Amino acid sequence: MTAVTRIKTAIIGCGAISDIYLQNMTSRFQILDLVACSDRHQDRADAKAAKYGIKSMTIDDVFADPDIQLIVNLTPPLAHYEMVKRAILANKNVYTEKVLAVTYAQAKELIALARDHHVLIGSAPDTFLGAGIQSGKRAVDEGLIGQVTSVHVAVNRDMRHLYNPHSFTGKTGGGIGFDVGVYYLTALLSILGPVAEVGGLAENFHPDHTIEDPASPLFGDKFTVENENMMVGYLRFKNNVLGTLHFNSDAIWPEQPAVVLYGREGILALPDPNRFDGQVRLYEKGALNPIEIPQNFGYAKNARGLGAADLAWSIVNHRQPRASAEMAAHAVEILNGILAATKSGQRQTMTSDFVIPKAMPIGYLGDYFGRSEEAALALKEE
Repeated sequence: MTAVTRIKTAIIGCGAISDIYLQNMTSRFQILDLVACSDRHQDRADAKAAKYGIKSMTIDDVFADPDIQLIVNLTPPLAHYEMVKRAILANKNVYTEKVLAVTYAQAKELIALARDHHVLIGSAPDTFLGAGIQSGKRAVDEGLIGQVTSVHVAVNRDMRHLYNPHSFTGKTGGGIGFDVGVYYLTALLSILGPVAEVGGLAENFHPDHTIEDPASPLFGDKFTVENENMMVGYLRFKNNVLGTLHFNSDAIWPEQPAVVLYGREGILALPDPNRFDGQVRLYEKGALNPIEIPQNFGYAKNARGLGAADLAWSIVNHRQPRASAEMAAHAVEILNGILAATKSGQRQTMTSDFVIPKAMPIGYLGDYFGRSEEAALALKEE
């Protein structure tokens, strides 16, 4: 059996999203040696550490520990710039929850700083690495719909009963585009590559909120949501594919996700990019019914942390991570470009670029739980 090099890793941020990361990173990805977690509320870090059998540390101690090679940052979006920058200055590789930063200027600065310090940055979302979107990517790459000419993505939510004055979803960087739309945008970028220019509108039609749930301890509290609850936009990709975005959190539940790629020979409907699984459907020219595309990739269950595992393999193999900082920064520039277009009424030219991430290894359909080290090596194909 081939020995697997393990990267000593620590999590910063023990909020709601941390459990799935902790679960996967302690049992699913053998490349990751998760040794510690931390949080600005020490009691939360203590509870998660006890639950998952790892060490509880302060945030300062994580940055100071010379043995920790990779930090997984799960703090709210407004804290991402500070935490990622601290990790880089501590000469540690870092993988962060989305978005990389709330402004493109911050994201660009972090990328330059990481290059100077010879460390890697990766960023969520990593759902595009799952079986659903990877199956769609393969269908496009193999020409099943011919030349792609246009794309459309849409998602709806009803945030009226989920907003609260303490949630990041009401703050800058937590609106429908940055919090949810980025999954859809990243799926497109991972298949079609960078965008040349954007335009659109973003609005906050109902900024004033009151907690209406009588079971909530905050019942009756009034507060203001500071970000967009509606974002619509258009994209011109560098390959001249045209695209539209429609993100609406002033609608209803459940979500009705749409990711559709239109080609000269067919149409491809992709699954919810906020998930790792989902069926890909091909509508061929002249056919009345769609064809369900077989899935030949692993990670069809919730595999959050997969991007961090791929980044760890990148450290070992001296390559760029698939969930790269460059692609994440490009997504941030696009989202902020739509905000800028809202104010100016003019389309915005994108200045950033990235390399389309290499497809995931094909042919392994297992879930990696309890699998051999050889199975985990599927990520080490380079």
